[in-house]
Amino acid sequence: VQLQASGGGLVQPGGSLRLSCAASGIIFGRNTLGWYRQAPGKQRDLVATITPDGRTNYADSVKGRFTISRDTAKNTVYLQMNSLKPEDTAVYFCNAETTTYGTKYVNWGQGTQVTVSS
Repeated sequence: VQLQASGGGLVQPGGSLRLSCAASGIIFGRNTLGWYRQAPGKQRDLVATITPDGRTNYADSVKGRFTISRDTAKNTVYLQMNSLKPEDTAVYFCNAETTTYGTKYVNWGQGTQVTVSS
């Protein structure tokens, strides 16, 4: 299983970035996909998730600014981030979760750094 995240970088406040996470080795359409972030010295927190049928969930801090989406044909999940704030600075991780015969499987990608600074 491999989840390859990309798209991070340095952006000014108010700017936008789009993160991508390409998955392989999983049945993409059976996984809930998510983005999490971890700032220095803090725990890893949920940013957004999207279920196989397209239902989304967002952290309150990003509602209205971030959009999660998935492209099953490309086995890729995206996070469009608009109106970025300095407090969005963190390492962002993608995640895939599924439950099969009562066993939960969780896979993580490597992080991609997002820095929001002027």
